[in-house]
Amino acid sequence: MKNFQPLLAVCLLLVMLPARAGLFDDDEARRRLEQLRADMDARIEKLEDASRAQMQLVNQIEALRAEIAKLRGQVEVTTNDLDQSQKRQKDFYVDLDTRLRKVEASVADLTQKLAVNGTAAQPVVAATVDPAQETRDYEAAVNALRAGKYVDAAVGFRQFIKTWPKSSFQPGANYWAASALFQARDAQTASDYYSKVITTWPDDALAPDAMLGLANCQQELGDAPQARKTLQALVSKFPKSDAAKTAKQRLGKK
Repeated sequence: MKNFQPLLAVCLLLVMLPARAGLFDDDEARRRLEQLRADMDARIEKLEDASRAQMQLVNQIEALRAEIAKLRGQVEVTTNDLDQSQKRQKDFYVDLDTRLRKVEASVADLTQKLAVNGTAAQPVVAATVDPAQETRDYEAAVNALRAGKYVDAAVGFRQFIKTWPKSSFQPGANYWAASALFQARDAQTASDYYSKVITTWPDDALAPDAMLGLANCQQELGDAPQARKTLQALVSKFPKSDAAKTAKQRLGKK
């Protein structure tokens, strides 16, 4: 019996060794599996971080694209406004030159008449007003306007209006005073002079242009609805005028 006990112990030991080895193998497998899971979680987290960063980059790119599109729109609007401003400026100078030539012709005609009348009319004129000085004052303001000295021109025309209230140049003086003031960035005062031309000399050749100038002032002052009404009134009252053609274009009419 004593010899049997050591043999039994050896048998038990042999049976337990594979079981323990299997246990150790399971623990190692679990450890490796857990490590693999941890690695996978880390990689997934990195991928998610990269994905979030990529989405942020995409959003930033889209925002930049939207901003660029907005800026392009603003540039197009600014370019269009600049083109329109340059066109108006060009039209203004062309119209100015045409009208000034007419003024010069009128002045030359007046000077010739004064020379023909001579001494007989001179004493009576000297007792009242000096037409030559009236013409010189008007010419001085006109020349300042032609030279682009808008403030000087505005001062000259306003002084002329006060000095020569009964002059035949009054409609032109008020109109060109308004034009000079508008070019000098004083749209509010310019609108007053344009309005005076429209109300005081409604049948004058300058009345349509005064209405167009008034609409420009109203637009500049931020009153677009009133500017549109003025343009509509211009088209209705002076449909065949050059100013009405410009008004129709701004109103979008054919």
